[in-house]
Amino acid sequence: MQRRVVGVDLGSRRVGIAVSDGLGLTAQPHATIERHGGQRDLDAIAAVVREVDAERVVLGLPLSPEGEVGRAAKSAQAFAERLRAALPVPVELVDESFSTVEADGVLLEANLSRARRRQVVDRVAAAVILQRWLDRAGGRPGGGPGGDGGAPGA
Repeated sequence: MQRRVVGVDLGSRRVGIAVSDGLGLTAQPHATIERHGGQRDLDAIAAVVREVDAERVVLGLPLSPEGEVGRAAKSAQAFAERLRAALPVPVELVDESFSTVEADGVLLEANLSRARRRQVVDRVAAAVILQRWLDRAGGRPGGGPGGDGGAPGA
């Protein structure tokens, strides 16, 4: 069994976490972490990485619809740098365009209430981000597609 990959959807209030299966084929929503800022956010993600014995973290990069790096993407890049310093595993950035929209669609199809969707949308968005990465990696967490996920400036 291969080590797992952790997917992260970084929001201003919450962090969605997803984890790959042991074969590196599928992403499952794992947890939603309330943001507290600074080291506490890094420690919470590091705890998940240790808990699942992850070999890598994939962090969503919120590019603009034109594919440009705006304020939110710069913030994600800065967070990725802090996360790299805090973790013993690689941290990759991957374009997260429309991941929350896709997650919302999945949750609507599942007929979840608005309140329940709000509780789980961040972790489902993290699973969407991670699944995109896994699909490109071809089921090989250790042999991922590269450090930038195809995103400019990452």
